[in-house]
Amino acid sequence: MKCPFCGHLETQVVETRLAEDGDFIRRRRQCGACEKRFTTYEKPEVHFPAIVKKDGRRIDYQRDKLRASLNLALRKRPVSTEQVDGAIERIEEMLLNLGVREVASHSIGELVMRELKKLDKVAYVRFASVYRNFEDIDAFKTLVDEVQS
Repeated sequence: MKCPFCGHLETQVVETRLAEDGDFIRRRRQCGACEKRFTTYEKPEVHFPAIVKKDGRRIDYQRDKLRASLNLALRKRPVSTEQVDGAIERIEEMLLNLGVREVASHSIGELVMRELKKLDKVAYVRFASVYRNFEDIDAFKTLVDEVQS
């Protein structure tokens, strides 16, 4: 590891700690030349599958887009940020566990609907009404009846 202060290439790890949540490792290092200390962090590199849109375009997975969709459906609903974070983590875990390089956008929509159904029924109906693009009131009524039962 190169020293950020003097550029020397030899540094020594003085202390290693696992982060509280276990997602990364924190290392304190000391430069062999200038003896200054600095901190580095290690975390696993994760590659999410590419998203295949309805028109065939492929885009990179974006956590912010997923969060924005959930937040829009949950707007003015009594759901905490921690619950939204948990839903995002579960969706991402499912995406990674698929073990594929590409996933259709409608599959992600289904995962979002599953999580919203657990979090808040009104948000679920909001999201589903846009996602499923209902053409008539009967389809919407069927969805609401499904949620109520």
